Amino acid sequence: MVRHSEEIVDLDPITWFDGARRVLFVHAHPDDETITTGGTLAALSEAGAEPGLVTLTRGERGEVTQGPFASLAGTDRLAAHRETELAAALFMLGVDRHAYLGTPPARAADREPRTYVDSGMAWGQDGFATASPDASVDALTRASVIEPLNDLLALAAEWAAEAVVSYDASGGYGHPDHVFAHRLGRAVAHGLELPFWEIVTEGSLPGEAGVDLDVAEADEAVEGPTALVAYDVGPWNERKLAALRSHATQLTVDGDTIVHVGGQRQPIELIERYRRLPQLR
Repeated sequence: MVRHSEEIVDLDPITWFDGARRVLFVHAHPDDETITTGGTLAALSEAGAEPGLVTLTRGERGEVTQGPFASLAGTDRLAAHRETELAAALFMLGVDRHAYLGTPPARAADREPRTYVDSGMAWGQDGFATASPDASVDALTRASVIEPLNDLLALAAEWAAEAVVSYDASGGYGHPDHVFAHRLGRAVAHGLELPFWEIVTEGSLPGEAGVDLDVAEADEAVEGPTALVAYDVGPWNERKLAALRSHATQLTVDGDTIVHVGGQRQPIELIERYRRLPQLR
């Protein structure tokens, strides 16, 4: 069993992720980037690094908050509106590099652009999300693996990525698009021999923050003192809050809490955690 303690890092963000300046963040839907990594993106951008974000879908099947945007639910207009929300959020975070998977520069050479559609989800009895039984033929999770893989490889090469960040193997809470993002991001990191960092959320922590954490779920031993890091993003919280408010179809901000469409409440994290995984064999 391999165990590591959490290390809270207050250093210059330019030193985060072992000093990689061009970190590629792989997220499934608009708003995911801000909820789990918004403070990190803002910090890296302000420090002069060049973080890049690829969004795999436009969140076409997302639920919508009650109020002025409720009429967008289940319509073709929702995807376009969520694009505008994401653009506003990235402006607040200071992120200039963004692409949707399937659209240049996140598209393999000589291939016509395409849209990968939100796969949808259902809640399982264990409280985790599972695949939706009615995913469309254009859904991300129904794409042949090689096509999105080549698209992400093209983007990583175009942006000269030095590290890749995405969800843990469970996708955080089980959403099939999140799980797909993890597998896709890790495969690209492996193919390009780049470090892969998984996002560590409360649901993926095998223990409480600040104590030794069991990371033995990886097939290979994790080496080095920075296997698990916790970045203090408090100084960039105002940017993160502004970006969260941009995603008004998906959530509301209530003080220091996110209120999701279904009423679930989630603390706005001032510490964002990551774990570096070993290279695949």
